[in-house]
Amino acid sequence: MLRIEEHPILTFEKGKLVTFTFDGKELQGYEGDTIASALHAAGVKVMGHHHVSGRPRGFYCAIGNCGSCLMIVNGEPNIRVCVVPLEEGMVVETQNNRGDLL
Repeated sequence: MLRIEEHPILTFEKGKLVTFTFDGKELQGYEGDTIASALHAAGVKVMGHHHVSGRPRGFYCAIGNCGSCLMIVNGEPNIRVCVVPLEEGMVVETQNNRGDLL
């Protein structure tokens, strides 16, 4: 996992380990994580692709302002996964080539 475990100033408390699905693949994260931080910790670096240029978009602002992390969560499009807490059983999908949902 790509997760910060130790930090000289901050402490990180892990919640309960939960399972969620990302693009059909079962992953695990911790309650208290955002969806984006759980994806990042699981090695997912590309959150989607720009709808015009096709360039990959990653975990960028982490405060819900930029839109680089828009995904479909439990069937609902345009969710900013950098600010949504992870929950057991969530179904998360990239929104690539799904412009009709924008």
